[in-house]
Amino acid sequence: MLERVRASMPALPPAEQRVAKLLLADPRSFASLPVGELAERSHVSKPTVVRFCRSVGYDGLTDFKHKLAGTVNEGVPFVHRAVDEDDKPAELIIKVVDNAVAALLKYRNAAAGHAVERAIEALANAGREHKRIEFYGVGNSGIVAQDAQHKFFRLGVNTIACSDGHVQVMSATMLQPGDCAVIISNSGRSRDLLDAADIARRKGATVIVMTASGSPLAQFAQAHGHILLAADHPEDFDRYSPMVSRLLHLVIIDILTTGVALRLGSHLRPMLQEIKRNLRAKRYTQPE
Repeated sequence: MLERVRASMPALPPAEQRVAKLLLADPRSFASLPVGELAERSHVSKPTVVRFCRSVGYDGLTDFKHKLAGTVNEGVPFVHRAVDEDDKPAELIIKVVDNAVAALLKYRNAAAGHAVERAIEALANAGREHKRIEFYGVGNSGIVAQDAQHKFFRLGVNTIACSDGHVQVMSATMLQPGDCAVIISNSGRSRDLLDAADIARRKGATVIVMTASGSPLAQFAQAHGHILLAADHPEDFDRYSPMVSRLLHLVIIDILTTGVALRLGSHLRPMLQEIKRNLRAKRYTQPE
């Protein structure tokens, strides 16, 4: 959570940066002080403190302080440890699993419920109105986009996944208001994805960005009032494949899928049951 605020600082207005500096200087006190004292110590107004909390993805001061208190008081019982060339298989098992657990617990403590709520609402509305939901990612994130498309099409929504930059540009150009473009990126620096996000924005679609705080894609989403689902982790992707980021993004997709399924209501259940029956019949049919 603190890493997210630190990464987001350059994109914040000067007044909100003063609030961020106060938070980073003493997170424990920030979690317990009333808004009036926070504003006085930051030399800003009370509404600025609330705006700061919303700018970094939380549903106001109460939500922010609740998550902050959990972070500073509970902490994470696992820490990220980089793998080394001379690690034995037993050590690799411990490090890889612990790194995944640490990242997931940190995300649980820092996840911005307000941003997730906005994303679920936008995706559910697109599903109800038979609008398009498109997932864009390149490389490793392209695989996550395919997983997202696989999960969402079972909800009966109009969805595709694109991992080619040229196809992303063409597809984003055909979006309309009410459609959703979900941009998935570990680094948040892909030129193709930035171009697709900007085209989707100009066409009036809702842009949902899953990436690291402070990255160009994250700053794009914040600057234009679109939805940032920040996924931050200490992974050293220069030394090995970005495995942890993929797990975080897959978990976020699962959260969105579950939320949208609940919003779309009970009419989904008969269709999902029919899919299961048809798959079961196909699985156990004897070949001729």
